Amino acid sequence: MKLSFNLEKWRVKERQFASRPFEDFGAFLIPGPHGRELKVLASSGDASLGIEWEHVSVSLSNRCPNWVEMCFVKDLFWDAEETVMQLHPPRSRWVNNHPNCLHMWRPKGQEIPLPPQETV
Repeated sequence: MKLSFNLEKWRVKERQFASRPFEDFGAFLIPGPHGRELKVLASSGDASLGIEWEHVSVSLSNRCPNWVEMCFVKDLFWDAEETVMQLHPPRSRWVNNHPNCLHMWRPKGQEIPLPPQETV
């Protein structure tokens, strides 16, 4: 995951979701490709807690992010050739703290298997 200098201008620096510059987690208010402000939470995981996953959530106040917005955020936080995933876990594992939020994950230190190219 890349939390680059370009993202720092959008980092939330005050109140509940504040983080310091260049930390490997944080909240960001990012102008999206359709002119809507995207609320983004990002984390590179926490090995001390056994969380070996990079995670980015994206939300809007009145609807879920669309494909173009998710691709835009994916490319801000990961390289274009890195694979990340959105998951549909078992219903018993759902946590829904925000009805208009979608998530992307990437396990650290391993590749995500992909289906055959002709099926994608």
